[in-house]
Amino acid sequence: MTKRFEYEELKCKGRIFECYDVGVRMPDGRVVDRQYLHYNGAVVVLPVLADGSIVMIRNMRFAVQEELLELPAGMLEDGEDPAACAARELAEETGHVAAHVEKLGQFYTGPGTADEVMYSYLATGLTDGRQDLETYEQITVHLYRDDEVRRMVLDGTIHDGKTIATLNYYWLGKEDH
Repeated sequence: MTKRFEYEELKCKGRIFECYDVGVRMPDGRVVDRQYLHYNGAVVVLPVLADGSIVMIRNMRFAVQEELLELPAGMLEDGEDPAACAARELAEETGHVAAHVEKLGQFYTGPGTADEVMYSYLATGLTDGRQDLETYEQITVHLYRDDEVRRMVLDGTIHDGKTIATLNYYWLGKEDH
């Protein structure tokens, strides 16, 4: 295993992340001090109904003090399979249960400051169920036609990065078929 950093010191351990001070060796041999956040990773789920409608949520995000229109998403538990997490988050946040969960892709959420990987999934074969929200979640479920969602991405109504990335995986994949 290769050594990632010259030194690595845990500075803060929160419920969902850890913050580290690290020494990064530069090509000229200097060691520079940096910080990064470690996360277990996360998932984002694109639920598509049989008629092609997209299930989205309005979710109050405290860090930006804004209610965002986004796709269901959530953090991976330690050691949790991303596909299982996607199915769980879909059911908890929307009440929908998916017969099929298919990986669309994965990406880094903020590689300049964090090591978090987010996995994008497509959920189909949906049946209705009941939401099972966390005590802090303020989520409502909404259905949109594909063309409405495209318009909302273009006009800035949808400005959540994970949602835009996952929708693009989906739309680009449809163009290839």
